[in-house]
Amino acid sequence: VSRQLKEEIRRGFARLEDPLAGLLAMLESSSDWKGKGHSLGYCITTELQLWIKAHPAVPQSGTKLKKLQARVLGMLSQCPANLLDPLISIYQLHTADRNYLLEHVSHLFLQGNYKEAAILSIKLKLQPDQDVEKMCTPLLLQDKANLVEEYVAEYPELQRKLLQTLDTWCEPSFDIRDITRPYQGLSKYKPEKFNRRVLSKLVFRLLERFNVDSALCPNVINQRHLRTLNYLLGKRFVEKTMTEENWADHIQSTVGENRWLQGHLVQSLLRHCDARGAARWAQHCRVSPEMLPQAVAEELQKLHIQDRVEEVTKADNYEASKKKDYYQLPIPRENIHFLQTWEETLQCWEKVLQPGQVVGVDMEWKPSFGMVGKPRVALLQLALKDEVFLLDLPRLLEQAEAEGEKEKLPHFIQMLYSDAAITKLGYGMSGDLSSLAATCSALKDTEKQMQGVVDLLAVDKQVDGLSPEHSHEERGVRQPEKGLSLLVQHVLGKPLDKTEQLSNWEKRPLREEQILYAASDAYCLLEIYERLFKDPESFSLGSDLTDSLAGKQSKKPRAKKQLNKQEAPSPSEQKCQGPRTEPSRPTAPISPQEFSVVCDNMLQGLGRYLRCLGVDVRLLDNEDDHRKAAEIARQEGRVILTSGLPYQTLRSQVGEGRCFSVNCSEKAKEQALQVLKHFNVQVSLGDIFSRCQ
Repeated sequence: VSRQLKEEIRRGFARLEDPLAGLLAMLESSSDWKGKGHSLGYCITTELQLWIKAHPAVPQSGTKLKKLQARVLGMLSQCPANLLDPLISIYQLHTADRNYLLEHVSHLFLQGNYKEAAILSIKLKLQPDQDVEKMCTPLLLQDKANLVEEYVAEYPELQRKLLQTLDTWCEPSFDIRDITRPYQGLSKYKPEKFNRRVLSKLVFRLLERFNVDSALCPNVINQRHLRTLNYLLGKRFVEKTMTEENWADHIQSTVGENRWLQGHLVQSLLRHCDARGAARWAQHCRVSPEMLPQAVAEELQKLHIQDRVEEVTKADNYEASKKKDYYQLPIPRENIHFLQTWEETLQCWEKVLQPGQVVGVDMEWKPSFGMVGKPRVALLQLALKDEVFLLDLPRLLEQAEAEGEKEKLPHFIQMLYSDAAITKLGYGMSGDLSSLAATCSALKDTEKQMQGVVDLLAVDKQVDGLSPEHSHEERGVRQPEKGLSLLVQHVLGKPLDKTEQLSNWEKRPLREEQILYAASDAYCLLEIYERLFKDPESFSLGSDLTDSLAGKQSKKPRAKKQLNKQEAPSPSEQKCQGPRTEPSRPTAPISPQEFSVVCDNMLQGLGRYLRCLGVDVRLLDNEDDHRKAAEIARQEGRVILTSGLPYQTLRSQVGEGRCFSVNCSEKAKEQALQVLKHFNVQVSLGDIFSRCQ
């Protein structure tokens, strides 16, 4: 707004006998103020707000103000959002009669203006005198969960009431139609966004955001634990990829003393084994005897300790027979050190923080199985040429805090990552570092300060070797290798034994199998690095990669949001793009009208930008599985645009050159330029907005 206009507005107020009534009269008679953005009405209103601050005698009180407040209340539900705060301030609506305000909001609600009623309630802080379930139900039906969060944000008691209500709706016997029936004619009603799965996700988000005890929501927690239980049963009895000890650890921590879950466990066990087997597992998992069916209870009485010893021995023999198929640590067991005290850790740092040192770095954490929050690192592995150090991170951090020196461990970790003279090797380092930051807030900027790192995930994308499908055929029953295990197989000849990957890494003491697995995960990085560095040509690696292996790839881009190591993206220098894996060849120029794409759901901004340029775009919805992009691409002849981990999955499901990965950290315009350049799409002036209504 020009200075001249502002001055003219202020002179106008000075001439008015009653500026507050004058502003209302102007807004009521003007159609301009209802538009979005900074309209003339908005400019005049905000200038009056500033003018009143400079002229404290102007604000009115008494009957005259009440009449003005009544008039302005009638306007608030129709005015743009940016006018709400100035008008509430100018007409002192916080001082108005509370019952009158509540009655007005209730009237808005009864008219079906649910969003407007909620926004006004938030602005006037009316929530404590309202029914949270009544106010929030229609908003949830209209997929306005963010507004619901804002509605309860400052009121812990309302947060608890809302969570208890949502948890009641998630009870298996509850008919969710009882909630939706009164709102059948609701405008913008989205029934597909109102189901137990969506509500369950919302509950977990609110529990985390408001730091509320999850015991408040037993139905949602039990259902999540039940899904974990079914997942674990599949791992043990269907896929057969989890060891007995590993499985039992997770079952005990998932089921615990919960009798409802214990009942489900026993019924599930009977589907997978006979009564004797179910009894043995029930005993192993400490299920209450009264929870057992009669046949299982009878078998439990017959069980002797010798039977269990024989079973474990058989399992151990089976494990030993598998070892010859997997990568083995080339260093003696006594060279693996499990560190729980600061004195032991200091000796480790003296060896690790040496100029010219090459260190394999890995981290382990307890699998979250979809629970709230980022995983916290339970074990930090540092591998040198002759020994491996396993740092018990929770114990060391707890010890340092008790001694009033909680910064000393983060200090050493930052020294390691920021020292360009020490080469750090990792696999999916971004994921590891985001978990490290969640474990210790002092390490949140570690990734920005990193130097001298080599992320072998980026290298993995360029190593020539057996495809996962080929390796699966060769080994028959074993699960196809993936991730680091597949890279180890390509480079060193045998895959990693990943049976301990889903261990409970927080449980102490660690089992011997866990210690060997953790040491192998870090040490194999050293062997891969050495092998690729000596002989890159054997794996079809170019000189640019040799440079990165030599430690010149010192800086990494900022981390993307990670859930686990397997989802870690490669560095932006690699970008996972088509040209890296497909031969680049000049293509004939095409127009946007001839170019059809399907955008993965993390690239909706890119999709909308390309549509503005005339490209034929289909967008995946937020809840769609990434694989839906491949279905659409095959059916409609579209190119897939994606980013990060889904690229590896999707490109194998479509023809060569029909899947392209863009850099998620760039803005939509830069992403669009990247796509247009790669596919040689020539945009003319006539194409712009040609698809827009």
